[in-house]
Amino acid sequence: MKNVIKGAVLAVSLAVAGGAMADDRPDHFKGLESPDLQTAVANFSEYNKRLEKALSGDLTDADLVEIHQLTYTLENALEKINDDLEELAETLEEVHVASETFNRDDLKKAGPVYLKAARTVIK
Repeated sequence: MKNVIKGAVLAVSLAVAGGAMADDRPDHFKGLESPDLQTAVANFSEYNKRLEKALSGDLTDADLVEIHQLTYTLENALEKINDDLEELAETLEEVHVASETFNRDDLKKAGPVYLKAARTVIK
């Protein structure tokens, strides 16, 4: 019975690995969405903890499948974080230019926007 289960896990793993090597891979796992920066940071943190735990053992076939599934949520979170950090850099540049040109009105608009996003990433 154990050999049947091992064989089934191996078959699933090979199917997953084969799909991973294809150029146009199907999205067979969706992963959690990260619709906003706060959710993305929370998902990134939680799923990195899960990845670390999964990597801590001998890496069974089941671990590889679990890690594969985790990466979908991590990819979604990282994509959102990257997009929002790009916007954050642009906002910081607005703060920089406003302070450099003594434009108090623009600084009072851009400063709080920058700080709100920055605090979501680093507290």
